[in-house]
Amino acid sequence: MGRLYDDRTKQANFTLPEDLLAELKRTIPKGEQSKVVSEALRNELKRIKFKKALQTSFGAWKDEQHPELAKGPRRFVRSLRKSRRLKRLAGR
Repeated sequence: MGRLYDDRTKQANFTLPEDLLAELKRTIPKGEQSKVVSEALRNELKRIKFKKALQTSFGAWKDEQHPELAKGPRRFVRSLRKSRRLKRLAGR
């Protein structure tokens, strides 16, 4: 799954809402709090990067350039699978 937490760390100073910090302290043992915060931040950064990638790539495929997708990608994929299946059956 990838590295969640390792020995190469640096201390950072963040401010958190009081209720969030209190819940963290109540819920997570002291020795695991940094690991939990790191994992949550790593996941949130992945989500933000993915969202940005979707926003910047939206509309990149134009209908004129990909007429095979005009009736939807599902239909196109089905046609590819059907074509391959027929070729396989014909080769027997």
